[in-house]
Amino acid sequence: MSERTHVSPPRRIYIDKQSPKAFHALVQVSEAVRAAASEAGLDRTVVELINLRVSQLNGCAYCLDVHTTAALRAGESPRRLGVLSAWRDTGLFTPSERAALALAEATTDPVDAAAQESAYEAAREVLSGDQISAAIWVAVTINAFNRVSIMSKHPVRPHRNE
Repeated sequence: MSERTHVSPPRRIYIDKQSPKAFHALVQVSEAVRAAASEAGLDRTVVELINLRVSQLNGCAYCLDVHTTAALRAGESPRRLGVLSAWRDTGLFTPSERAALALAEATTDPVDAAAQESAYEAAREVLSGDQISAAIWVAVTINAFNRVSIMSKHPVRPHRNE
């Protein structure tokens, strides 16, 4: 009778490292989207709010860590970050921010056609066409990065000052 040894499952492949050309192309898309958002007048804090809300919906711990730091660096308040998942229930977000967040959610979960149409119509009232396009592209891009990090199981490590 042979003894079975416990074999732990293989570690996840960091797909960004395994396929660097593909990841580099995604980074280039992200840079183009960031530039388009800036050119459209979409404030950096709004971009980070979109990144964070999409990452919350997708459950991407790594991207939540990265973009919380980026949002704080861009001037976002800890209070607003703390209530972001319940943004509809607060008066802390401007109509433009609310429109961008609704678009981000509709982009992340496009199955609900009525919610998608509602988000788009609300955005048309307060955002320019360039801003709507940029907000959707930000959501598309962070969704892609979320998938990379989730499937790679990128770890969230303590920061140096923690």
